[in-house]
Amino acid sequence: MVKRIAIFGSTGSIGTQALDVIAAHPDKFSAEILTAHHNHELLIEQALKFNPNCVVIGDDSKYGDVKEALAKTDIKVFAGAKALEEVAAMDCYDMMLAAIVGFAGLKPTLKAIDNGKPIALANKETLVVAGELVMQRAVAKRVPIIPVDSEHSAIFQCLIGEGKNKIEKVILTASGGPFLGRKPNYLVNVKKEHALQHPNWEMGAKISIDSATLMNKGLEMIEAKWLFNLHPDQIQVIIHPQSIIHSMVQFSDGSIKSQMGLPDMKLPIQYALGFPQRLDSNFPRYDFKRPHTLTFEEPDYKTFRNLALAIEALNKGGNWPCILNAANEVAVYAFLRNRIGFLDMTAVVEETLSKIPFIEKPTLEDYFDTDGAARTFTASIIRM
Repeated sequence: MVKRIAIFGSTGSIGTQALDVIAAHPDKFSAEILTAHHNHELLIEQALKFNPNCVVIGDDSKYGDVKEALAKTDIKVFAGAKALEEVAAMDCYDMMLAAIVGFAGLKPTLKAIDNGKPIALANKETLVVAGELVMQRAVAKRVPIIPVDSEHSAIFQCLIGEGKNKIEKVILTASGGPFLGRKPNYLVNVKKEHALQHPNWEMGAKISIDSATLMNKGLEMIEAKWLFNLHPDQIQVIIHPQSIIHSMVQFSDGSIKSQMGLPDMKLPIQYALGFPQRLDSNFPRYDFKRPHTLTFEEPDYKTFRNLALAIEALNKGGNWPCILNAANEVAVYAFLRNRIGFLDMTAVVEETLSKIPFIEKPTLEDYFDTDGAARTFTASIIRM
């Protein structure tokens, strides 16, 4: 049977690569739902090629353009943030690929879980912000959440077949980004054009900046806690510049399992969509005959303080990860628009964490209130 995929965030980096995977396996997958926020032109192009059941354009002002372009098809067109939730509640798909960037992906993902749909999770912020509530709901609904992030996919793959064997720790690898080894006196002058140039991965703008500041790795630590039911002390980050080992799991007997491969997001995307099958691919293979050196080193927590802030949020819990994520999203947005400097992003995140009230046991409503308050405060100190 063909698995019907709902791609929430189809015009982003993950979404476009997922469509490449679907196109390569028409006997296995179909694109049933496609959504975008602003990029209506690409959404139209994707819809005409893949003929989904429906599309959603988040920007209401683009609704007329999308509707007109798809008028001669049977594709249903919806618009607005609320439509994302309504479409997620439909029964016309078999799996959601949650690839909307940032906090905006939380509500549709929760709706899909309530709808009993398996989640291929590429939106780490969903678990960073409300991991405990999301995983509790997934367990209650017996909905599998299969990670798409290369690091969490690697851990997931390493755990297959391990049953109840005790995990001693998981080791998340980080490339170190484009500024590995640099010090603050260099980073103070960094521009967005430099920060967007990741050495190994092709990614969207937001995640590229997060990788450059190492915030992305901190968010991944929080995500790993909830995905794999870990204590913060069981999660380690190590710098691995070659990005060949995507992460590792160390078990209680001292054995370490890793998942390796060339850096290509299509591999974890395809693995998540096809799970439990491994599907054939023509992705490039790592060649052990070529001379390679795989190296590992400790992160520079003093220079890249975003990682230290994320670890603090991981340990403190409550609504702190939500505050961290909201402040970071606003800070990255401001940096990409040349409103603040590279190092300023960390400073505004830290100040926001110190000002927004801490809630030890937040409800879902508390998370939304916290997110709004943190964004408002961060924007005020940036003067956006």
